[in-house]
Amino acid sequence: MTHAYPVYTIEAECQDCYKCVRHCPVKAIRVRDGHAAVIPELCVACGKCVEVCPVKAKQVRNGTGRLRLLLSEPAPVYASLAPSWVSEFKNVASGQLIRALKQLGFAGVSETALGAQLVSAQVAKELDGGSAGLLLSSACPTAVDFVRKYLPHLAGCITPVGSPLMAHARMLRDRYGDGIRVVFIGPCIGKKNEADRNPELLNLAVTYPELRQMFREASIDPERLAADPADGFVPEAAEEGAQYPVEGGMNDTIRFQTAGSEVHYATLTGLDNLKLALGGLEGMPEGEAVFVEMLACPGGCVHGPCAEHDSPGLLERLRVLRHTRWPDRPRERSTSGSIHAKFPGDAVAAPVPAGNDIVAALRSIGKTCPEDELNCDGCGYDTCRNFAQALLSGHAEPSMCVSYLKKQAQKKANALLRSISSGVVIADKKLQIIECNRNFAELFGADTVEAFDACPGLAGADLSRIVPFYALFESSLQSGRDVRRDSLKCGKRLFNVNIFNIEPGEVIGAVMFDVTSTELRREQIAARAREVIDRNLATVQEIACRLGEQMADTELLLRSIADDYADETLIPPEPPPEEQPL
Repeated sequence: MTHAYPVYTIEAECQDCYKCVRHCPVKAIRVRDGHAAVIPELCVACGKCVEVCPVKAKQVRNGTGRLRLLLSEPAPVYASLAPSWVSEFKNVASGQLIRALKQLGFAGVSETALGAQLVSAQVAKELDGGSAGLLLSSACPTAVDFVRKYLPHLAGCITPVGSPLMAHARMLRDRYGDGIRVVFIGPCIGKKNEADRNPELLNLAVTYPELRQMFREASIDPERLAADPADGFVPEAAEEGAQYPVEGGMNDTIRFQTAGSEVHYATLTGLDNLKLALGGLEGMPEGEAVFVEMLACPGGCVHGPCAEHDSPGLLERLRVLRHTRWPDRPRERSTSGSIHAKFPGDAVAAPVPAGNDIVAALRSIGKTCPEDELNCDGCGYDTCRNFAQALLSGHAEPSMCVSYLKKQAQKKANALLRSISSGVVIADKKLQIIECNRNFAELFGADTVEAFDACPGLAGADLSRIVPFYALFESSLQSGRDVRRDSLKCGKRLFNVNIFNIEPGEVIGAVMFDVTSTELRREQIAARAREVIDRNLATVQEIACRLGEQMADTELLLRSIADDYADETLIPPEPPPEEQPL
C-alpha cells in the first residue's frame, strides 16, 4: 500500500470482487494475490474505482495533515474554491462558507471560476484567429491525461492553455505575490495530480470530504455561522465562469465570447464517451473548426468522484445554473502572468504479446477454442483476449475468470462424486435431480445405471421415480431439517441415509449406501456371540455345580474330623498314682 499516488488501496479491506477492474475505463488495476491495486503510470485519476468499491478499500490520499501545516505557517493561504460548491453545500450561503474557511485559517477565498473565465477568453482567441481543425479543451486534467496516454495522436489538438485551476493559481500569485500559498478545494481527484506536478503554482488540492473533516475537527458548522457583509470572494466574484461544473458550461462561455464565429461545438462527458467518440479519429474534414469540451465525469464536475450525490442530478445542475451571473456583454479577461501550457503525448507503452503467447494464456484458463471465449466481462475485461493480455502483463490472475473457476469447481466436484464410495444425489425443490454419481445409480437397479450411462449425472430425472423413500426428501425440504436413518428398510434391503439441505427449501442433497450385507453380518456375529455366551454360562454353571459338590464333601469331611477331635478332648485324664511311703 502506498499513499504517494492520489488513489491507493487498503489491501486488508479488499474483498477481491474485481468491481474496480470492471469499472476502470483504462484498466489501470493490477490484481495480485486477490488484491487490486492502482497502477499509477496507467491511471488518469478519474476516481471511478473509489466510487464503486463496495468496501471502501480504494481511498483518496488525504491532505488534511498538509493543510493544517500550511495554515499554521506564517505565509497567507488562499483557497481556490471550485464552482461546484454551490451544489455541494446547497444550504450554505457564500458568506457562511467564506467565514467557515477563514475560521480554519485561510487568508482569503477565491473562486476557481475566475480562472475558468481566463481560459474561456484565451480559447475564444484561439478559435477566432486559428485555422480550421479539431481543438480539445484542457479544462479537465483527467480528460487531458486520458488523451495524452490513450489517444496520444490527438495530444497536439489540446488547446495550449492551462486548466482553470492553473490559470486561477497564476492569477492569485500575480495579485497577492509568489509568497502566498494556494490550496484547491473541490470534487476532483485529478487536481491532486495537478498539485503534484505544479508545486510552484499550487501547493495542495483537497476534496470536499476532506474539507468537511476539517470542519468537524474544528467544530465549525457553516450552516450555523452568521455571514459578515465584509466576507466575499477575492479579488471579486466570478460571473460566467461559474457555469463550468456542468456539461456544456465551458462551451456556453466560449460562445458568449465568440458570437458569430463558425465553429462546431461538442461536449463529451465520461471517459467511455471520449474513447467512443475520439478513438481511431485521425483528422477532421477540411475547412471545419470543431471545439470539443472534454469532461471526465458524466454530467460534469457536479458529479465528481468526491462530490455528494444526495439529490437528483438535474437539481445539482440547476443550482449551478441559477448561481451563474452573466455580464451584459463579453468582457476582456486577462492576467499579467502567462497561462500558456503544453500537453505532449505520453503514450502508455502497452506490450504487444505474440499470438502464441495469447493462445498459451487462453489455454491456461481452459479456453482452447474460439467457442470457449465467452467475452462475458466477468473478469473486468471486455474480451477473453484482453484478459489474456492482462495475464501476460502481470495485471491479472487466472482466478479472475468466472467461467474458468466454474469449470475448475465442476471438475473438483465431479472428481469428488466419482471417488466417494457412497451414493450421492443432489436435487431441487421439485425433486428433479441436479447431479448424482454412478454409485447412486447402482443402488437402484440396472435400469437406473443404464439411464446414468446414457446421461451422466441424471440431470433432470425425477427422483421420486428412482428412490422409493422420496417422501423423506419432501419432508426435509418442507421442514428445513436434516434427516438421518441408520437402517432404513426398503423391501428386503436396508439403507443408511443422510439427507441434508444445501439451500433450505430449494436444493437438497443425500448420501446413502446399502447396509443390508453389513446388517446380516452383524446379526450373524451377534448370534454367534450369544451362542458363545450361552456355552460359557453353561460351563460356569457346571463348574459352579461341581465346586458346590466338592465344597459339600469337603465340609462333611472337615466337620467329621472336627467332631472326632472334639470327642477326644472331652474324656477326663486319669489321676496320677499316689506315692508309697518308703
